[in-house]
Amino acid sequence: MRFHRLFFYTAAFMASCAFNGITLAEESPEVTTDAIDPVDSEKYEFQADVSRVLDIVVNSLYQNKDVFLRELISNASDALDKIRFLAIPKPEMLSDKQDLEIRISYDEEARTLTVSDTGIGMTKDDLVANLGTVARSGTTNFMDALQDGAADISQIGMFGVGFYSAYLVADKVTVASKHPNDPTQHIWTSNNGDNSFSIGEDSRGNSLGRGTEITLHLKEDAEEYADFGRLEKLVSHYSEFITHSIYLRKTEVMEVPDEDEEDEPSGEDDELDVSDEDEFDDDEEKPKNMKEVTTHTWEKANADAAIWNRPKEEISDDEYQEFWKLISKDGENATSWSHFDAEGNINFKSLVYIPTTVPFELRNGDFNNFKSAVKLYVRKVLISDEFELLPKYLSFVKGVIDSDDLPLNVNRETLQESKIISIIRKKVTRKVIDMIKKFADDSSNVDEAEVEIDEDGNIIELEDNDEASPKENEYLKWYENFSPSIKMGVMDDDANRNRLAKLLRVKTSKSDGEWKSLSDYVEGMKDYQKEIYFIAGSNSKEVENSPFMEKFNEKDLEVVYMVETADEYMIERLMEFDGKKFSSITKENIKFGDEDSDLQKRILAAYDDKFKKLTKFMNKFYGSAVMSTKISQRLGSSPAIASSSAYGHSANMERIMRAQVFAHGQDESQVRGFRTLEINPRHPFIEKILEQLPEEEDFDTKDLPQDFRDSLWSLLDTALLNGGFPLNDGKAFTNRMIRTLKSQLAVDSLDLLPEIEPKVEEDVPPEPELDGDGINLDDFVADDLEFEDI
Repeated sequence: MRFHRLFFYTAAFMASCAFNGITLAEESPEVTTDAIDPVDSEKYEFQADVSRVLDIVVNSLYQNKDVFLRELISNASDALDKIRFLAIPKPEMLSDKQDLEIRISYDEEARTLTVSDTGIGMTKDDLVANLGTVARSGTTNFMDALQDGAADISQIGMFGVGFYSAYLVADKVTVASKHPNDPTQHIWTSNNGDNSFSIGEDSRGNSLGRGTEITLHLKEDAEEYADFGRLEKLVSHYSEFITHSIYLRKTEVMEVPDEDEEDEPSGEDDELDVSDEDEFDDDEEKPKNMKEVTTHTWEKANADAAIWNRPKEEISDDEYQEFWKLISKDGENATSWSHFDAEGNINFKSLVYIPTTVPFELRNGDFNNFKSAVKLYVRKVLISDEFELLPKYLSFVKGVIDSDDLPLNVNRETLQESKIISIIRKKVTRKVIDMIKKFADDSSNVDEAEVEIDEDGNIIELEDNDEASPKENEYLKWYENFSPSIKMGVMDDDANRNRLAKLLRVKTSKSDGEWKSLSDYVEGMKDYQKEIYFIAGSNSKEVENSPFMEKFNEKDLEVVYMVETADEYMIERLMEFDGKKFSSITKENIKFGDEDSDLQKRILAAYDDKFKKLTKFMNKFYGSAVMSTKISQRLGSSPAIASSSAYGHSANMERIMRAQVFAHGQDESQVRGFRTLEINPRHPFIEKILEQLPEEEDFDTKDLPQDFRDSLWSLLDTALLNGGFPLNDGKAFTNRMIRTLKSQLAVDSLDLLPEIEPKVEEDVPPEPELDGDGINLDDFVADDLEFEDI
């Protein structure tokens, strides 16, 4: 019974392995990783000083030794493309091996790595010519042999040094190859640093069928590459979109039931010795003997296809979203994407996405250290992800750019001409901006109430108590998260500044807390209005209640709220939109557009004449605290306000500059802007001050009454606070407030009162001592107690 159970579990395990493509080591096809020696090999001298060339390859040509696998896979892909092309007129060339694939295996103990393909393979002469001559490219010769336009074939090999990148990680390389036109499988082998190589027949015979097998004997410091996880990561990084399938052999050690140890009776005693303790219930299983078995599985390590090479019309939205998740490792769908072919000085295909959520680095405002997420491919092979293919403000964009005709240097890690990167960058940047604009326009077009339609296509009228729900504007939702990037683009990208400005959304004094475009603002401007008015502050409530808004509300003029830190920096670079200049309402000399009337001019002239003496007095009294004093045309209920000079810092910008704690060499003169004191000629406070002015022009401030001086400084303090500026002198302000409180509270002297005398506490008798029954023992005298002997 137990034997049958053991047999059943073993059979089930074997069936499971077969179903999942797992081959047990005892029955797996032999993958030899030991040294392979050629039969009757011949020795050849390299046709170049290989020791010097390999030293250049290892130490200078490639900056990252990981690229060796990319180079070997690219060569294998080229070989597969060659056989596929040649098999079109001669299908019999694929008779020995139908599958076109690349397989990668490793042996940790032997410290070897093998890359094999079922491509065209090489004859003995090919091995001598291609591997015996450094910088001789078989691919280049093959392409030169094709007639122009004879086939649609793209291959990456150009310089003939990619194979030698194997010596970045190996001190010995063995190449076994079988060509369809050569009945013999040959082996090429050479040690790093030798000026010779050996070629001979493979002692294993025709084990490949067709193709090439490259075995690297890894250096001691390159043992990390004999690891499934490391190889899987490299294939995914560099060769994920190679046309041909790449399989990676995974080696695992598993525990299986040991079918060789059968639990059978060993003698008569075993038959007679039966007890209840030795019997197992039907629901219980006797522990089985296990043994370790090495298993090998082949796992596909690259994606099915490079989706960007397919026609857009054949790709569904679901496929685009799946590809987005593949390259972004993001579980959420992309917000939008753009798939296009660029033609001109340089031809390339591109597929770029904008995400839904902000990357972590950008949430911390780390633009400088956030790398571009667009990768550059040449014929579906990753060249680098280090290029700045998009400006920093678009670093959240992810995608791929692939070109068939990029000129590369020999290590493929940098382009020969930086001008080419500039062309790609310019075109892709423009496409990304157009994609965002289209997304914004599409979202705006559907931002209307949804209606129901019956079977005949007629709109179903809603009942009085029903309301159609407006559809959410997806762009506004996206913009709230990514607006800092768009504003950074407005500041940095001179060429695309006007295009980016159309993507901006703002809240205004008339938008009821909703976003609107600058184009919508311009459309709603007054006929006489010539400027786009804005006010900067720390939040919407602050700017909404600012005294600067009084006149604009009175004249029904719309004002844009700039409440983000980057807004004023952005406006300084943007300067205008659609021919309308931006104008801060906190600056002096603000114009409303209707000041040119004769009535307004006469009124202003009359006020200037009336308060000429007062403004002159205030300029002398305040000194350097203000740049000048003038009559205001915009104040309503406030007696005075401090505005910024036309070319100085606003109060909000001054606040931001003070917050820059790591600014070097920053002093008060650089931070503090020029302030203009604007007084309200209709306010009673101003009229009262005018009446109390001293008669003589050559007055000394010390001779002015203290109350009058305090009133003047309090007026300035109020004006500064109304304008959003900090107080000039906090200590002086405190002293004035104390004097004001003294007067209002009718306090004769500010001398401190004598210190209070603490209350003397009377002697309190101690608490009586009680016995266990609560009787006060002090009530008894010892002489009155009588004791009886027990």
